[in-house]
Amino acid sequence: MQIFVGLGNPGPKYAKNRHNIGFMALDRIASDHGFAPWRNKFQGKVSEGRLGSEKVILLKPETFMNLSGQSVGEALRFYKATIEDLTVFHDELDLAPGKCRVKQGGGHAGHNGLRSIHQHVGEAYARVRIGIGHPGRKEAVAGYVLHDFPKADENWIDDLLRGMSDGAADLAAGDSGRFMNAVALRVAPPRSSATSPKPARAAAKPEQPDAKKPEPTPEPQKDTRSPLQRLKDKFS
Repeated sequence: MQIFVGLGNPGPKYAKNRHNIGFMALDRIASDHGFAPWRNKFQGKVSEGRLGSEKVILLKPETFMNLSGQSVGEALRFYKATIEDLTVFHDELDLAPGKCRVKQGGGHAGHNGLRSIHQHVGEAYARVRIGIGHPGRKEAVAGYVLHDFPKADENWIDDLLRGMSDGAADLAAGDSGRFMNAVALRVAPPRSSATSPKPARAAAKPEQPDAKKPEPTPEPQKDTRSPLQRLKDKFS
């Protein structure tokens, strides 16, 4: 069994924030793969289903971001799961918008949701880091992550979420490479060749075997008569 956690803040006020892209990822997976309706549990929203051969629990903590670890800890204890069964989907300032990376373990890099999970269950869990870009100044980060995605970002967000959903079964099976391939096929699909093949040169028509060739014009015969003979022939 696997537990996928998406990080975000509860309520419609935050639903389209950059900070909530972890919630968005789980919503797309649940919708695309026919998971059970969301229900309240573990101080959050829970949905159960299958990805490939794996049973998967989806969890969206509703404790607000900086207390996410409370909800995650409760879920792990209830299902008697280990930290190796846990994958967290979260926004990542250090990745360009539309980029996605899978990471095993490591620090929290100042992310309040990850910091809380570290405190409650440790740091050796898998993360799906979803790039949202950086505002450029440290003091602008709080306002940036708690601001809605602009309309211009809708296309790449949709492609990225679809890609993560496409590869979700591979991720649940522990194949992060195939998961990343599925994301790449949505975000940057291979281009078809722009060079169209040259048309084949028309083959010469074969000569019809029964076609009749025109008869050659006979060359005029040379006149070998003497002048006297020609004069005679003229008046004869």
